[in-house]
Amino acid sequence: MPEMVRLDVADAISLCEQAALAVGANAETAAALAKSVVAAEAKGIRSVGLAHFLDYLAALESGRIDGAAEPTVTRPALAIYVSDARGGAAHTAFDRTCNDLAKSARLFGVAIFAQSNAFTCGELGYFTGRLASEGLVAFAETNGPALLAGAGSTKPVYCTNPMSFAAPVEGGAPLVIDQSSSATAFVNVRKAAEEGREIPAGWAIDSRGKPTTDPAAAMKGALLAFGGNRGANVALMVEVLAAGLTGANWSLDAPSFSEGEQSPSTGLFVLAIEPKLIDPDFAVRLKRQLDRLAFEHHVHVPGISRGKAGMLAKALGIDVPADIVGRIAAYVDRDMPA
Repeated sequence: MPEMVRLDVADAISLCEQAALAVGANAETAAALAKSVVAAEAKGIRSVGLAHFLDYLAALESGRIDGAAEPTVTRPALAIYVSDARGGAAHTAFDRTCNDLAKSARLFGVAIFAQSNAFTCGELGYFTGRLASEGLVAFAETNGPALLAGAGSTKPVYCTNPMSFAAPVEGGAPLVIDQSSSATAFVNVRKAAEEGREIPAGWAIDSRGKPTTDPAAAMKGALLAFGGNRGANVALMVEVLAAGLTGANWSLDAPSFSEGEQSPSTGLFVLAIEPKLIDPDFAVRLKRQLDRLAFEHHVHVPGISRGKAGMLAKALGIDVPADIVGRIAAYVDRDMPA
């Protein structure tokens, strides 16, 4: 069991901001990335929490994320926002646009945010959850460098291509579903390789297209979709929205997010819907239905427990492996004058 340290949420955000600034991010990018990973950590999604922030720092340092990028946002129609991240973080332009996106959805019933040329998103539910907290139903898709075999293929052609859905629940945390098209996230395979343990069968194939439980062999091969061909078809649908519709790199054409100096230049598609224009009692009815599913039928409702954990973390702080905190702090310390 790793040694843990407790951080106040505000202190965790500040630490990450300072580290990002130390490797060339501007204040806006540093804040956007820091808030996203701390939010994930607070909800218990550690694979895209502070450990993942180290990936952001490495990407900023190498140039895979342009920390000084100035994204553009155009509005070709009243309910459509089109962003070019210009090689920067995926979060910056969305942060700028989120309030206007919500206002447009309330006015027109639906609104779309479509972004190209960004680094990978981390927790996709961060984007939909924010809109659900504003009373909107949200659906999002994103892609990245090819890691996942397609239907019938033995080579990676898609990223893990996650999708997220979120909806407001009266008097509580929103319903948030955030899942990849792959049987597991790439970071879980990488973590298994770092820890020297096997991965479950069905997660990946090796470079020869053979099933493997060796994470090192899996990283040289391809991840597998959940549910076989059906999951691979979901990955293709996500790819069409996240890369095709936005004009971003297809996963096959995206440079690595962990090596080199080039941005993967991937896409993000977000749809926001105002449910009150269709059913003014939507959030109340959803609350009743989710309670019935949970208490009468023992169904696990995604997002609710994580939402509660996030709120609890604001009061009590978050427990983070001391090693991770130390590695992030090292970026700050080396930028300090002797």
